[in-house]
Amino acid sequence: MINLVDLAGSERQDKTGATGQRLKEAVGINQSLTTLGQVISILAENSEGGNKFVPYRNSSLTRILQNALGGNSQTVMICAISPASDNYEETLSTLRYADRAKKIKNKPIVNES
Repeated sequence: MINLVDLAGSERQDKTGATGQRLKEAVGINQSLTTLGQVISILAENSEGGNKFVPYRNSSLTRILQNALGGNSQTVMICAISPASDNYEETLSTLRYADRAKKIKNKPIVNES
């Protein structure tokens, strides 16, 4: 199974000037990205010997990515960052995601019958 997901970065309401339906969509995107960040952090902690509950069901995004993040899988995350100075905060946020994600250690096992 292959999952290709474009996370598109956070939606900064003040920067985009979103209102109405677009604002509601931006809020939903931010909630999903926040939950994804929490899941990645908990999985990274659990890889280092922790045993915390992973809240996959708090977001449809994390529910879809559950097997890719913490299942019997090998996962690759590609991060695109912006060289523009006005995207500095978004770039740092993306790099934090990547740093936390690379700390997740899955132990995939070949299923044979």
